Amino acid sequence: MLKFKNMRIIWLGQACFQIIVNLNKKEKAIIVIDPFSSEIGLKFPRIKADILLVTHNHADHSNIKGVSGLHPPATPFIISGPGEYEIKDIFIKGVSAFHDNSEGKERGKTTIYKIEAEDLKICHLGDLGQKELTDLQIEKLGTIDVLMIPVGGIYTISAKEAAKIISQIEPKIVIPMHYKIPKLKVKLESLDDFLKIMGQKLEKGEILNTLSLKERDLPKEGMRVVVMKP
Repeated sequence: MLKFKNMRIIWLGQACFQIIVNLNKKEKAIIVIDPFSSEIGLKFPRIKADILLVTHNHADHSNIKGVSGLHPPATPFIISGPGEYEIKDIFIKGVSAFHDNSEGKERGKTTIYKIEAEDLKICHLGDLGQKELTDLQIEKLGTIDVLMIPVGGIYTISAKEAAKIISQIEPKIVIPMHYKIPKLKVKLESLDDFLKIMGQKLEKGEILNTLSLKERDLPKEGMRVVVMKP
């Protein structure tokens, strides 16, 4: 019998995450969000998934062919837009948003995803370009425990705008993504400005390879910023 473990969240770089969900003591499900093409300078690993979420069709978010399925017919269940879905007792809601602050006139739309599993509510903001969320978007998202948010600016919200959106959502844990890292060819700002605005000092050894989490592990008060290593 497999040992029952916590949900695991792994950042693969840019906006790509792998989430391993425990369905029961014997069965797991793997979710992958926004797989990137290796043309951006980062090597995309060989990974498999039960569920694949794509926020929009830009090359650094939609390498669908790079993710294979775990079971026949060897392709994951793909979600690429707004709507409500239930797969393997995992609830997923896609909420429409804009990739820019001009109602999509510059870079089109993106999808925000909310994932509910293991009594945890995870939100991935995709390439959000809006300087703030609308009341309707906030209402549709509801309570969020873990927020994955772009902070590198230029193509998405800036560090300052990210801080404002965090105050709108009020998550328990924030994971920054979509910022400058070694080998990335996409021009983005570094993580430093975001950490400074959030009043965080990154100490040696605090960068996580994997975030292992249960509902009881969430901060009882305040908010925690988790920096991850791809």
